[in-house]
Amino acid sequence: MTTSSTPHVELRGVSKRFGGLSALQNIQLTIERGGIHAVIGENGAGKSTLGKIVAGRLRHDAGSLIVNGREVHYRQPCDALRDRLVAIAQEPTLISSMTVAQNAFLGVESTSSGFLDGRAQRRRYRELDEATGFGIPGDLPVAALSIGDRQKVELLRALARRAELIVMDEPTAALGKDEAARLLQVVDRLHRSGVTILYFSHNLRDVLAISDTVTVLRDGVVIQTTGSKAQTSETLVTAMLGRPLDVTFPPKTPPSPDAPIVLSVRGLAREGIVKPTDLRVRRGEIVGLAGLVGSGRSELARLIFGAERATEGCVAIEGRVVRIRDPHAALRAGIAMIPESRKEQGLLMRRSIAENITLTRLRQIENAGRISKLAEKRQAIAAMHRVDVRARSANDRLDTLSGGNQQKVLFAKWLFAQPRVLIADEPTRGVDVGAKRAIYDLLHRLAASGLGILLISSEVEEVLGLSHRVLVMRAGQIVADMDGLRADEEAVLQAAFGTLSGVGAAAGGGLP
Repeated sequence: MTTSSTPHVELRGVSKRFGGLSALQNIQLTIERGGIHAVIGENGAGKSTLGKIVAGRLRHDAGSLIVNGREVHYRQPCDALRDRLVAIAQEPTLISSMTVAQNAFLGVESTSSGFLDGRAQRRRYRELDEATGFGIPGDLPVAALSIGDRQKVELLRALARRAELIVMDEPTAALGKDEAARLLQVVDRLHRSGVTILYFSHNLRDVLAISDTVTVLRDGVVIQTTGSKAQTSETLVTAMLGRPLDVTFPPKTPPSPDAPIVLSVRGLAREGIVKPTDLRVRRGEIVGLAGLVGSGRSELARLIFGAERATEGCVAIEGRVVRIRDPHAALRAGIAMIPESRKEQGLLMRRSIAENITLTRLRQIENAGRISKLAEKRQAIAAMHRVDVRARSANDRLDTLSGGNQQKVLFAKWLFAQPRVLIADEPTRGVDVGAKRAIYDLLHRLAASGLGILLISSEVEEVLGLSHRVLVMRAGQIVADMDGLRADEEAVLQAAFGTLSGVGAAAGGGLP
């Protein structure tokens, strides 16, 4: 590895345009060797564009990219790889049918006389695994790994290519709190071994905890570059937005104690995953579902929505038991669900905003058995206004929008179905602070309009800030029912870890 004191990467006056849109303007940035340099900004600020230019995935239009003291003109990622620059995308790009070791060494396999040398490759993998301390068996299929372990395999692949600089784009966005903490420990170990990290993230706590230097982008322009120790979450938010932002939660307006129960779950279970569970949600109530990764939160939500088949129990909407065998039946019953992964489970990224929004109620926009494009656009525009989607046109493709606006389209899609119950699983995952507050306000308005909301989040602060009641899950069952106005983070975590007894009675309101 190079040990020169020359900056690892410099961007001198770098600019990039996409048609009439300026993504980056005259970027001046120095990335020191062996440090962790974070880049933050709202969605659309230019972060991903900057990272792709450094990694050879995009060519800049103006200015100079300097690597190891010399100007480079990368045309593709393999050009950057020759300079030991590797990018890891937010969502792993591994081949699920191959093993961990095969993915790690894809393109740089050990060969002998033109044939794969399995023994040498197994030895290389053991050395790589020991160096990182991941402890992931090399012969394990990638399909069997958690999202967090897949991110680690992406790191193994970068290190197998002897990476000296790794571009990491939102590496913890899809991870639970525990997996994210473990990944950050790995990033710190890499940094201590001399690897330079260019780190893009919306999570300001992670940025402040792990980085040496932080650069703020706004509208494609560098606003400031400072030492991380000189910043706080509040000062970074102000720099990102150009104004202070009240990142607290909207005031809670609890539903009336006699508000009708809109969702009632009785004895719902799936063998080996979720134990027989009862819960209720009143009209206008936000019920938060907290718990550690693997506690069964998302699995319970999928049972209610029919995305997984329950082995016992029942679901009732406004007192009427409904037979839910699949999501179509749930939708007909008045239940909608925001899934935790908008790209994999919620949206058609290559289709238009209008097509995505109206997908849940095609009969609303059909005429004589055919889709009316005029009605589709009109209904989509009204839905976009309701959730404040920022886009040029309802005909824009989903993959051209920022993460925050994609998430708002996901809300618009399910609200177009006019549900009585909304299950929101990780509703602010992968969005910036501005979009996060907008989603908080949206959830507050929806509850105030009478919608019953079941909220799932890995962020305990988010659950406590939004919920009128908080349920805590552990080992596939609800172990605590707390008053959202009186519960605190310590009580939630103690219940989640199983170190607190009698929470339901102590916090107000036992299990239904």
